[in-house]
Amino acid sequence: MFHDRARIQVQAGRGGDGGLSFRREKFVPKGGPDGGDGGRGGDVVLVADPDFRDLSALRSKRVFRAERGGAGRGSGKHGADGADVEIRLPAGTQVVEDGGLVADLVAPGARVVVARGGPGGRGNRAFATPSRQTPRFAETGLPGEVAELELRLKLVADAALVGLPNAGKSSLLRRISNAKPKVADYPFTTLQPVLGTVDAPDGRQLTVADVPGLIEGASRGVGLGHEFLAHLERARLLVHVIDAAAGEPAEQFRQIDHELAEYGAGLDRLGQVVVLNKVDLLPHPPELGVQDERIAAVFAVSAATGAGIDDFRRKLFELCPPEPSLETDPEGLADFLVYRPQPRAPAFRILRTDRGFRVQGSTPSSEELEAALRAAGARKGSEVEVGEETLVLE
Repeated sequence: MFHDRARIQVQAGRGGDGGLSFRREKFVPKGGPDGGDGGRGGDVVLVADPDFRDLSALRSKRVFRAERGGAGRGSGKHGADGADVEIRLPAGTQVVEDGGLVADLVAPGARVVVARGGPGGRGNRAFATPSRQTPRFAETGLPGEVAELELRLKLVADAALVGLPNAGKSSLLRRISNAKPKVADYPFTTLQPVLGTVDAPDGRQLTVADVPGLIEGASRGVGLGHEFLAHLERARLLVHVIDAAAGEPAEQFRQIDHELAEYGAGLDRLGQVVVLNKVDLLPHPPELGVQDERIAAVFAVSAATGAGIDDFRRKLFELCPPEPSLETDPEGLADFLVYRPQPRAPAFRILRTDRGFRVQGSTPSSEELEAALRAAGARKGSEVEVGEETLVLE
């Protein structure tokens, strides 16, 4: 089954704790501090992969956690950075958090970090000064970001078939591409979008999407209309399939065009090709009877017998607008949009001492402080220095 929606939870790795260590060698009984810094926690990264077609891989796994950074050690050894977690998604996936758009992975190869790993804590060597030569504390690593994300796939296709139920869109897609959608002589045979690849003799390819048939009120969400119409937004050309044998092709065209205009997102401004299907059931070639500057061409075909299909397939490559060029970053990856602001620096840090823990910076609320201490490894009975007070964690 095709899945174009998914919800996941992502948690970046916590930074490793700084090392609390002193140099101790046979002939250096009182060496200075040599605790290294903790490693950075791993990130959670979304990657647009051309080998993926939908979000069905995320139905069984919904929680993704990156690796924690390694702890700093003696002799100035820094902890290793935590491994990143990459989640591979189909191109065209939008990332939404709390109802707002976070990122839009438009093209294959696009990457975006949706949860950043926490920085590692500094080892006690970093706190040595001429007046404090033996610091007996080190920073703990900060937690990584956590987010609940909704993923929404909008198919990336060169052209999209649109029309009323039972207009013959699936039969047409089977004729012109390598897709094998279900075909039957009743409405709503297609219940999920289907992608097919159309090959030209010179080696060029076009991706064509077959979207389930639209009904009156689809632009208001009737019959899952919003979900179906969303897959048309990224198409560069709409192929308007009309059942010519049903009569009144102009009225069929206006009905679907009205739903496109009501939905918005610029669908009613896209270039269109009209296909008058099922001409094998008519005694004479049909006429559309609509004059519209958006209509680039009108084809009379029969998906059942193959009449007119070769000409339509050939002209489709000429009529489909060229793909807009995408800017790339310095590493050559496709451009993408990111809407999430950068997080602010924490107002306090937890230091690990030889007797327990110390809170440095603005004192947080009791609930926030307890959660931060638990995450830093504090247990019942641990001593915690807060300002001039020393508390015992209960």
